[in-house]
Formats: sequence, C-alpha cells, structure tokens
Amino acid sequence: MAKEKQFVTEITPQSEDFSRWYIDVIKKGDLMDYSPVRGCIVFKPEGYEIWEHIQEEMNRRLKATGHRNAYFPVFIPESFFQKEKEHVEGFNPELPWVTEAGGDVLEERLAVRPTSETMFGHMYSKWIQSYRDLPVLINQWANVVRWEKRTLPFIRTTEFLWQEGHTAHENEEEAREETMRMLENYRDFVENYLAIPVITGQKTPSERFAGAVDTYSIEAMMKDGRAVQAATSHYLGTKFAVAFDIQYLSRENVLEYVHTTSWGSTTRLIGSLIMVHGDDRGLALPPKVAPTQVIMIPIGPPKTREAVIARTDELFQQLKDAGVRVRVDDRADLTPGWKFNEYEMRGVPVRLELGPRDMENGVCVLVSRITGEKKIIQQENLVEEVQAMLEQVHKEMYERALQFREDHFYSVDTLEEMKSSMEEKRGFALAGWCGSEECESKVKEETGAGSRNIPFEPAVTKDTCICCGKPAAHTVVFAKAY
Repeated sequence: MAKEKQFVTEITPQSEDFSRWYIDVIKKGDLMDYSPVRGCIVFKPEGYEIWEHIQEEMNRRLKATGHRNAYFPVFIPESFFQKEKEHVEGFNPELPWVTEAGGDVLEERLAVRPTSETMFGHMYSKWIQSYRDLPVLINQWANVVRWEKRTLPFIRTTEFLWQEGHTAHENEEEAREETMRMLENYRDFVENYLAIPVITGQKTPSERFAGAVDTYSIEAMMKDGRAVQAATSHYLGTKFAVAFDIQYLSRENVLEYVHTTSWGSTTRLIGSLIMVHGDDRGLALPPKVAPTQVIMIPIGPPKTREAVIARTDELFQQLKDAGVRVRVDDRADLTPGWKFNEYEMRGVPVRLELGPRDMENGVCVLVSRITGEKKIIQQENLVEEVQAMLEQVHKEMYERALQFREDHFYSVDTLEEMKSSMEEKRGFALAGWCGSEECESKVKEETGAGSRNIPFEPAVTKDTCICCGKPAAHTVVFAKAY
C-alpha cells in the first residue's frame, strides 16, 4: 500500500499548481522526455502513438475530400520570404537561419521551415499552367521550427510536428469554400475524435496569420481556464499567387492569378487533450487516440494464476481480433492495486479485471477510467460490452469538458468586469468590441486576456465595446492563452 500511495502522490494536484501538474502527468505518463536542445522534446512511443492515431484519422478525412500528401524541403531560401512582406515580418523574429555548410559560407541564407507557404508558392508557380491543373489540394506531414522564447512540452516547443495543407483554386468562391470546409473538418475532428469542445470563429485582423486575408480558428478551453488555438484555416486570396507568380490560363483564355488557402493542426493537440481531460489521478486519454484502450489485469492467488492467465489470453485475442487496442499486465511482482493506479495514471480508458471467481461465473469486470464505474459483464458479450464502454467514456469526456467550459464562460460588459473575471475566475469572457486595434490592445494590456476569435455562434450578441463604450462591431471571445 505504501508503494501505491507514493506512486499517486508524485502528481501535483491541479488546484495547487496546474503547470507543475501538467509536467508531472506527461512525465509519469511516459509521453516525452527533454532533449539536450533548448525547447525541443523527444516523443517517446507512448506519446508518439497518440500522434499516429491523430494522423491516421486526419489522413482518412483528408483523402476522402480529395487531398493528397506530399513532402517539401525543410530549408527555404531567404529570398522566398522577401517576396511577401507581411509574411516575412510575421515570422522573422522566430526564424532560425543556416548560414554555412561543409565549412563554406552559403551564398544565400536558408531558413529552417517555420511554415511552407513560400515553398509551396514557388512550386505551384511551376506546376500550374491552366485551369485544368486546378484545384491543387496538397497536404504535408512535417516538422517545423520556430525559435520560441517560452516553451512548454507539446503546447509550444522550438520544433514541433504538424500537418499543413496548401491549396490553389480558380477563384475566391472556391478558395473560401475550401477554407471553411477545412475549418469544419477540424471542428468535427477535435470534438468527435478528441472529445474536446471548441469555439469556431474568425480571428481579428491583429491575430490573423501573417500574409492571410482572413484567418479562422477553433479555440479550446483548458482546465486552468486558458485557451489553446487547436487549429487554423486561412484564406490567402491572391497575395502569395502575386508574390510567386502563380498564374493560370482561364476558361476564357485569360491569364489569372490563383486563389490559395492554407490550414494546419499540430502536436499541441496532444497537450490540449491532456489539459482538457486530465485530473489529479493523471492522464485521461480519449479512447479513439489512446495507445492502449483496454488494460487486462488477471487477479488471484498463485494456485489459480495459470488458469486465470490462460483465460485472460483467450479474451485478449477476442478483443484484439475485434480491433481493440488491448494489453495484458500479468506481472506477478506487482499487486493488482498498484497496477490499477498505474493505468489510471496513464489514462487507459477501460480496465478489465478477471479473477478465479469471475472465471467460475463466466464473467469479468470492466472499470471506466472517467467515472470509476464497475460493470460485471458476461464473457460471451465481451467485445460488445467493451466497445460500448469505450463509446460511453468518449461521450462522458466530451460532456464533462463541455460542462467545464460552460461553467467558466462569462459574459461581460465593462473592462472592470473583465478584469475581475480574469483575476478571480478561470475561463473565457464574451465581450463587445468596436473593431479598433487600440481597444483590443488595451483590453489585453489591462486584463492579460487577448482576443481568441469572433465566434460564429456567440451565446449572446454584444451591443457596445467593452473598452471605449462605442457601438460594438463584433462580439469577441477573450481569454488568457498558451
């Protein structure tokens, strides 16, 4: 018992220090380790497999909508960034440069990829000649580097993994349709696959992507009340097409510039699901991305051990054949209680217990990581019951996250109300905004909360600006953010 108690108390409670809790959980969950390079992490198998499941589902969705994967170089010539002024100004503070190689100084500096609009633009100018070449729908899975001043594993690191889509279209209408299609794809994926409720909306001009005409985002609330931008989708207009001379011969036999989009999500999704679903017992992983969905633990004295393990192995094979990601922990040197604590801490959605009496009765016990509910089931119904509990765990995780967001979402009408909200409570604030950058900046300066997005479906519509009192042009979600 002493060993079990010590194992659990190594995790700092969320209420005591949320940041410390987060680091404890990802370390104890064996998701990552720090590398010797500042701001960079090593994805351990347990953490990388979460990303693999995200990739698998995202790829399925992308390919179903006609997108194909490609890969572009990690090194980008400096001259490419000079072609789109707003883009280079937005990224220049974060760019690492390669200035020499093989002992020789390079004639032109090479940026280590922070994003790939410029490289895609250069290549699209070679590939696109006619309307018959359009649309071009390409995604790439890659790493990017942004020299962040403050880092946090998974949420904000110097190097991170992502997918970035870049598409080219004949006209604005088609490009905007693509922008919104991908935004909706992200919303559906994050809510229905990761069990994280999000707020969908448009970024304010000061927060939009460098070089974009319009930027849209999905915003998620963490358990400390802070926001994480879970994914973005950008309509780029013809800005990059003009900069990189991406022209096509139209149906009317006239040279036209293409309209482009870009959109992406990153490994910060892993950090988000940890912060949204985790608790003081550790990780709580959504079943659809959990590396292990079911952990099987045989129980009983040595004299029955061989028979129990043999039956456990038979049930294991049934689950595995049904596509369930399942493992067995039959280590004899650890108590069942220690194992229960360990796999709760690791966030495994469902635990299956099997002892000698269960074998006699033809039953086993399923335990939900989220509710702690214990359910005695007939072994002959094992696959159906496990699948049903996995679905229930996902539903419960989403509903709990949604309830938390609703409980920490405040409607405010004055700057003083927002100050009080941000100082005394955790969460998001919905407020009116006149549209001026001065008012937006003042709100952040005085409250620490920045604009997250202009939601498509606000709970209420605000009439006056929270800062200056003039008529509100928009109703905006404000929050402190990672």
